[in-house]
Amino acid sequence: MIGLVLIDVDGTLYGPDGVPECAWEATQKARAAGIHLALCTGRPGRGFALEYARRIDPEGLHIFESGAVVVAGNGQVIKSSPLSPEAYRELLALSREYAIPFEVYTADGGFFIEQNHPDLEAHQRMLGFMAKVAPLDQPPGEVIRVQYVTPLEGQWQEVRGRVQRIEGAELHEATSPGVPGIGFNSVTAAGVSKLSAARWVAERYGLGLEHCAMVGDGENDLELILAAGVGIAMGNAPQSVKERSKRVVGRVEECGLAQALEWVAAAEGRS
Repeated sequence: MIGLVLIDVDGTLYGPDGVPECAWEATQKARAAGIHLALCTGRPGRGFALEYARRIDPEGLHIFESGAVVVAGNGQVIKSSPLSPEAYRELLALSREYAIPFEVYTADGGFFIEQNHPDLEAHQRMLGFMAKVAPLDQPPGEVIRVQYVTPLEGQWQEVRGRVQRIEGAELHEATSPGVPGIGFNSVTAAGVSKLSAARWVAERYGLGLEHCAMVGDGENDLELILAAGVGIAMGNAPQSVKERSKRVVGRVEECGLAQALEWVAAAEGRS
């Protein structure tokens, strides 16, 4: 029996025109049927993403920052996993060496940048809150995630390899329909991921991952899609994700998330 559905944001809940009303209607029906829902996203637990979480399940637990933070519906941080200071310094140095726009997120909800950039400004509008401009030589608190915001093509291919060689760091690459053509390349502590956080959240509900479903669209969702009892890919997911998912639904704007939730409820006899 599926007792918990994990829901990605960008490309799953949120599409080119925002969140379709059919998605909200479907989440309400799923919750009324007794299914727990949890946001599972790379976004921070503030701004629009926290609003989405509260609307999906105001009393539930939600995964943010690519698994580095678990937040309750009231905004309280329940669990966080910090980056080591050594990894942070190496990641910051790479951003400066390649002049890549760089974001820093702290466990208490802080959001920092060293200087403004059009891509960072577009990202802040999508998130629904602004970053604080500050020197980043010293970590501005307990850093749980950093992010390189850069075009999908070009120098990022070289930087990626160097990031992957940093001890104690784990890379998570994602995109968003809200900022086409831009990669959001997050780095958390090693071993921290959507999968590790989903396992922890499921346990809080007395469930194993085999009793969970994951709905996502990106390569960064695939690990959890494969580990969950039911892995569901959105129609806008790359073929590599769709081929390895148990079920494929429509695109965001085609009410794909609603189709996924309705299918889970029907399969469990709760529709």
